[in-house]
Amino acid sequence: MFALTQKDIHHRYQKMIELQKVPRAKIFFRVLFFLFLILIFASASAFPKEQTFMFLTLKEKKIRVEVVRTEGEKAKGLMFRESLGEDEGMIFVYAGEEILSFWMKNTRIPLSIAFIDQRGRIVDIQDMEPFSLRTHVSARPAQYALEMNKGWFQRNGIGVGDFVKFSPPLKISH
Repeated sequence: MFALTQKDIHHRYQKMIELQKVPRAKIFFRVLFFLFLILIFASASAFPKEQTFMFLTLKEKKIRVEVVRTEGEKAKGLMFRESLGEDEGMIFVYAGEEILSFWMKNTRIPLSIAFIDQRGRIVDIQDMEPFSLRTHVSARPAQYALEMNKGWFQRNGIGVGDFVKFSPPLKISH
C-alpha cells in the first residue's frame, strides 16, 4: 500500500488548485482577447471610409474642413466642442439638394452657416448663437452646409452668390 502524509496531501491539494486556476486564467484571457477584437473591428467600421478632412477654397481663401456624411455625424455636428480653428470648419454633405435646417443645441461656439447648392454656389448665409434652439432654415435648396466661426464669411468678403471649390470633389454617401 501507498501511504500519504499530511504534507503530501496538502502538496497535492495545492497542485490541484493551481491546475484549476490555469484553465480559468486561459478562459479569462481568451474572453478578454475576443472582446478586444470585437472592439477593434467595431471601432474600425465606425470610422468613415472616406476622408474626414479636406480643403475648400472660397475666393482664393483656403480653409480646412471636417467632412460629415452620416446621419450620426450630422446629428452631432460641432456639439460639445470648445473651439474651432480660425480657418477651419465643418461641412455637412447631403445626397441631393433640399431645404436644410440646423440648430445650435449643445453647441458652445458661435457659428455662421453657409448653405451651398450642388454647383458649389452659396445660396444663403446665417449667423447662429450658442445653445440656441432656434431653427435656421436654408433660403433655397442646398446640398451642403458649411459651418465656420461666427462672422468668418463677412470678415473674408464672402457672400451669397460666391462659389466654393471642392478639392478633391466630395463623394456622396447614400
